[in-house]
Formats: sequence, C-alpha cells, structure tokens
Amino acid sequence: MARGGPDLKYCEDATFWDLLDGSGNFVDRALLLSCDSNRKSWNTVMGPLRNPEPRGSLWLHRPEGKGKDGKPNPSRLKRLELEGYPEGHDFHPLGVEVYPSYAGNTSNLYIVNHARARTVIEQFTLSPSSPTVAHYVRTIASPYFHSANALALTSPDSFYVTNDHLFTRRLPYVGHILPVLESVFGIPLSFVSHITLSPPSSSDPPILAHQFSTIFVPLPNGIAVSPDGNHVALASTALGHIRIYERNPTTNELTRLQKTVYVPMLPDNIRYTHDGSALIVTGHPHFPTLIAVATNKTEFAPSWVISIDITGANQPVVEFDMGAPVSARGKVPPVAGFEVKTLFQSDGTGFSSSSTGLLDPISRALYVTGLYAEDGVLVCRPSKSSGVCSSCIS
Repeated sequence: MARGGPDLKYCEDATFWDLLDGSGNFVDRALLLSCDSNRKSWNTVMGPLRNPEPRGSLWLHRPEGKGKDGKPNPSRLKRLELEGYPEGHDFHPLGVEVYPSYAGNTSNLYIVNHARARTVIEQFTLSPSSPTVAHYVRTIASPYFHSANALALTSPDSFYVTNDHLFTRRLPYVGHILPVLESVFGIPLSFVSHITLSPPSSSDPPILAHQFSTIFVPLPNGIAVSPDGNHVALASTALGHIRIYERNPTTNELTRLQKTVYVPMLPDNIRYTHDGSALIVTGHPHFPTLIAVATNKTEFAPSWVISIDITGANQPVVEFDMGAPVSARGKVPPVAGFEVKTLFQSDGTGFSSSSTGLLDPISRALYVTGLYAEDGVLVCRPSKSSGVCSSCIS
C-alpha cells in the first residue's frame, strides 16, 4: 500500500493524468487521488454532517517511481498545493477528472466538492512543469449539481456529471430519512447531465449549456466515456448494475440504452481501460457492513473490483469468472457481448471499502482506492495464471 501521511486516507476517487506529445502519443502518466480524512465527520451522501472544517486533499503519484525493492517510492507521492484556493472555502472532494496534457500544455482539472452549504464543482489547472501545484480557476455552482457525485470529461471544458440522489442529507428534519429510502428502495428519481462551460475569461455565466442526458435513474454513481467516444457507461448503485449507452459524440446525447450488465456488488466508480476493451468496476459487496464502518461500529468492509470485458459475442459466456476466490458466476447472470472477471477481492481485512479501480495499461498494475480504507492506495499485481490480483503491495 502506497502511503503519504495521515491525510492520505478515505480516498473515494482516482484518475490517470496522461502526458502526451503534440501528436497524442503517450509520454508519461501520473495518478491523481481524491481523499478526505474527515469523511467520517462530513459525508453528504451517507452522513453524518457533523464537522465540515478539516479539508480534504488531492494527491499525485508517479506509478513508475519505484524503490529498489519494487515498492512505490514515497518520495513520488505528493500532496497537491491548491494555489489561489479561497480562504475559508470548504474542500471535500469526491469525483475527480483531468484532461490530458498535450506537449506540456496545462490541463483542466475538475473536482466535485461536497462543501458545507452546497455541492459545487471546482476547476483547477495542472501543468507538467509544476505537477504538484493545482492552480484554482473558479467554483462552479448550479441547481444541477445538488447531489453531484462523479464526472466524465468530453472535452477540456465539458463533462457529464451524475447526481446520485434527488433528496440529500442537507434537507432539514427529513435529510436523514429520505435519501436512505431513495437508496434502499432504488427509487428512480435522479439524473445525469451534460455541462458545457464558458471560458474562465468570458463575461458569460460559467455554464454555457446544460442538457439532461438521462433521467429517472436509481442512484446514478460512477460514469465513464469510452475511448472512442461512442459509448457511456453508468453505474446504478442501488440496482447493482451498469448501463451501457450509445452516445452521439457530436451532440453528447445518449441515444440508446444498449445493454444492462449486472455486477456482484453495489458499483461505485467505473473506468474504461485505455484501449476500451473493458470496463473496470469497483464497489461494495456488503452494504450493511459499509454503513457499519461509516458509523464506527466495525473496522472493515469488503472490497471487490471486476473487469467487464467487452467481447462483442452474440452468445453469453456461461462459465465465467472461474478463477476468482468467490466467483461472480453464481451472483449475476451472463450477458451476451460482455464477460465479468474478478480482478481483486477482499473481506475487508486485506483492503477495505473499495471505491475506484484503475488498470495501468503498461505495467498492468491495478490501483484501488478505499472509501473508508485505513490509509493509502492499494497497488496490486496480477497473477499470471488467473489474472486475479494476488500479489499486493502493503
């Protein structure tokens, strides 16, 4: 497990920041982590809402920075300085996305911030010349962000954003009841939007255009755009499935629900692999235990990371996920064109409350963050025989 200090804990989301040359060829890659060590005192999704004062943090790790023993080099794991961030402004990061840097240009970085008064989206810039300094650009507020959770960029200044609930914890008197009922019963009240921003230097409002991408979704959580731009995957946490939509890259419309793939956990964040051949889904196999961890009634919650391989086959693979310690085969039905495979499992003692998984296309290392993991990020090496992560750095 890569560690960087007491504030590198409870990391909900992670994303790769790709550094490319002027032709779009790969040069380097860094890992960005969205963490909040104060999550057990301030959580607008699961509660409680006790103390919003201590800020969360962003971290950057260079995956290739290894020591002589092959473990991550702590000197390569740095907390980002939020340069220019307003004094006294809350910072409780959840979803994080960054646009690639081309030929050393700065990248736009967006973070969902579950601040004290309302949820907003913070915009920063990152430069390869000073990668540990995030330069504050602006705070973007909108009624369409009232319960924003995850982001998926469609350009340097546009993105999809999920809103996981209609009712939120901030509601007086009923805020501790209605969101729970909405989640437990899978009531389809929430939505996904596509947002296009105006340039920061413009006198126009920050949001240039808004469109509803899909509505009446039960707890939409993680979202990802395929590398070719033709599909969008959306996690419905309440119903335990992933929705695959066809997308019009020109209009950003989600034109058709192509497939629904059930997964053996409550899915949290999702990421396409760099070649688009698979979708990495990370989530929570036992929600009551996750609640118990959040309320300090137990220490560990199970973790599960899977890959949904996109096979395109006309017939479903019946014998799937056979190499896993606990197979998904007995928990979810096979789906034609997609095959579920386990990448990592833990009863919680190995790694707790997994929320995001990222697969490095070069090293094949799997990076896993934990919503309530003790600290750090899990770095996992795949078994040569099964593909299931069996060698984990701790």
